[in-house]
Amino acid sequence: MTATLGSRTIRKNPRKNISKIILKKVVPPAVALIVFLVIWQILCLNPNFKLPGPIETFSETWDPFIIHPFFDNGESDKGLGWQILNSLGRVGLGFSLAAIVGIFLGILIGANKLLYSAVDPIFQVLRTVPPLAWLPISLAAFQQANPSAIFVIFITSIWPILINTTVGVQQIPQDYINVARVLRLKGPKYFIKIVFPATVPYIFTGLRIGIGLSWLAIVAAEMLVGGVGIGSFIWDAYNTTTETNLSEIILALIYVGLVGLMLDRLVGFVASKVVPEEQK
Repeated sequence: MTATLGSRTIRKNPRKNISKIILKKVVPPAVALIVFLVIWQILCLNPNFKLPGPIETFSETWDPFIIHPFFDNGESDKGLGWQILNSLGRVGLGFSLAAIVGIFLGILIGANKLLYSAVDPIFQVLRTVPPLAWLPISLAAFQQANPSAIFVIFITSIWPILINTTVGVQQIPQDYINVARVLRLKGPKYFIKIVFPATVPYIFTGLRIGIGLSWLAIVAAEMLVGGVGIGSFIWDAYNTTTETNLSEIILALIYVGLVGLMLDRLVGFVASKVVPEEQK
């Protein structure tokens, strides 16, 4: 591939660019991971260190949890694939509700100074309540485990979405508002042309924080409400602790971390496509 600059011809080598990307993005994390695994394995050589090493963890969970992640023996005896999908279903529902309500209320509150002054102290108090502190209230209100877990996700993830959206609306440049007045933009047109483009970076910041909190909350909530889910799997394995179960818990934690990373990157990818380039 070549490009012309004045009288000079610049040759671009795709292979060289790929090599640079690999050296910068792939090699450092791979080296760090190898160092971490080696240190972990060395620590496990100490007989007083009770956790299984990476080799033992891998060998003990290979069959069925790694090669058969979707086995189903009925009730809660299911593979990690099913456990994670059930947790993701709850997260998807709770987070979607939080996004809809949080964005709507954030725009409404951010656009009204009197309303903001009235509710901001209440929101600042409620957002500091730990996720699991809401669980007894949700269980008392819904009388069922699944809606209770979804409510915990909702109430945990709504605050960063609501607060960031509110701040975004309050930070709309005065020039934008003046243009809207000149063009007489009102209602849906004002939202589409002025509010949304100006606040979308703040909204996606809140969504990115919220999805991480949602995943944290569901794992904790499922440990208490039971059923099928990655949190319930970890808690059940802990309650019947053996050396093999410790390996299962470690593998489940790795899966939790990987899924959390994927959710964060997914929201970040959507943001990169939606947020205008000049606002990034």
